[in-house]
Amino acid sequence: MPGNAVLLIHPPVTKPSEPPAGIARLAGALRSHGIGCTAIDANIEGLYHLLGHIRKPADTWSRRARRHLDAHLGALRNHETYAQPDKYRRAVADINRLLSQAGTDDGVRVSLANFEDQRHSPLRSADLLLAAQHPEHNPYYSYYQNQILPVAEALKPRVIGISIGFLSQALCAFALIGLLRKACPEAHIIIGGGLITSWLQRPGWTHPFSRWVDRMVAGPGEAALIHAAGRDIRTETYLPDYDDLVGHPYLSPGFVLPFSASDGCWWRRCDFCPEQAEKNPYRPLPHTAALEQIRHLVRHTRPAMVHLLDNAVSPALLRRLAADAPDSPWYGFVRIAPPLNDPDFCRRLARSGCSMLKIGLESGDQKVLDALHKGIRLDMASKVLRNLHAAGITAYVYLLFGTPADDEAAAEKTLQYVVAHHRYIGFLNLAIFNLPLGGFDSETLALRPFYAGDLALYSDFHHPQGWHRSAVRQFVEKRFKKHPAIQPIVRRDPPIFTSNHAAFFTSPG
Repeated sequence: MPGNAVLLIHPPVTKPSEPPAGIARLAGALRSHGIGCTAIDANIEGLYHLLGHIRKPADTWSRRARRHLDAHLGALRNHETYAQPDKYRRAVADINRLLSQAGTDDGVRVSLANFEDQRHSPLRSADLLLAAQHPEHNPYYSYYQNQILPVAEALKPRVIGISIGFLSQALCAFALIGLLRKACPEAHIIIGGGLITSWLQRPGWTHPFSRWVDRMVAGPGEAALIHAAGRDIRTETYLPDYDDLVGHPYLSPGFVLPFSASDGCWWRRCDFCPEQAEKNPYRPLPHTAALEQIRHLVRHTRPAMVHLLDNAVSPALLRRLAADAPDSPWYGFVRIAPPLNDPDFCRRLARSGCSMLKIGLESGDQKVLDALHKGIRLDMASKVLRNLHAAGITAYVYLLFGTPADDEAAAEKTLQYVVAHHRYIGFLNLAIFNLPLGGFDSETLALRPFYAGDLALYSDFHHPQGWHRSAVRQFVEKRFKKHPAIQPIVRRDPPIFTSNHAAFFTSPG
């Protein structure tokens, strides 16, 4: 067999701010077992391909955006832009406008973070099969033909692994699978990632893609790829390998190193969370090993920022990070819990390079938090927010409206809590609750379809308090966002890139 044994691909569309951690982990596992592989970030490569082949725009805004495209791309890769919010917003808006014109002939809208097809849905298996059968209708078809197929045909891979984490990737991934199936008929095609894991754990799952895909993998895919490549597993701890990815011009001011110290969540009790509904196990690296890996990767890639991808960074790892800085600015998601209630600890955490922490507060009503089994107290949340602010760590706070335990009175308490703490909150993520299939006491709720399709992952429901989605949305848009203490926080959020770029607005660069 000539060339490398395994081809790994991260398909479009995801935010192009950092490399895909999933295929870096897979590459590290394969290479640690002596298995040759090539990793392709088709998302970032495809982005530049589309931008390089935009037809002459018809309107003035688009013509101006095209003239300034190179400057805009360079601006998003320059630290100075993140001190100039208006310049940043113009660059993002213009790039996004040009991308939106890449697929208009086929009813497709491409953006920096999404892929929308007016006629086909990633939630219908029949539409994904159509995407595989007719890849020529996908706007990435030219890129696939000109850049990925030549690599695949030269490598003649024994295994092709495709990582699909989000719905925004599904239609593009299956168009690519259709091409690869014809170009490499002998290759064993394996697909995995977060979206595939959710589909496989969906009640009543059947495999509708067997003609095109040899195997679908739930959870970590290292073992499946190693076995498919004809080797036995020697170890379950692998150092991610970014060698094939580090040179790409990602749209961030320097290389962002994504790293997972765990799979799943160490809390695993929040009723609203898909991790709970899907019963995903918690698989942590020992915190000493995790920090050693981070430090090794920092030395190797020299990142501008480390992005910790854990659903919640464990208290043990936080303590280790505070005690032994990773030599890079970093940010990640945490739970409101000790030791963050200790102001001295927060100051040590800031000295370790922590520039921002994402925090799932969800509600400012204690009864709602208790009903969700969130496991936090609002008095502790107040201490944590104050401690982080005093230490110089930005809080990116997540709120969730419209859960079965929520109502307008509770949402009003959330509003008042945020107003009382607005000076301690750097950014806000405001979401309306989606009910995971099989989650959050779904047997006690009156359910109705949310999205049409046999691959849907959520249900709509009749709210027990009568506070339905339209009323929730109206409260968020008309009442919550319009409050004069909250408006500036909402406006501050980086458009499209949101938390992936927010840390650069807080770091010294």
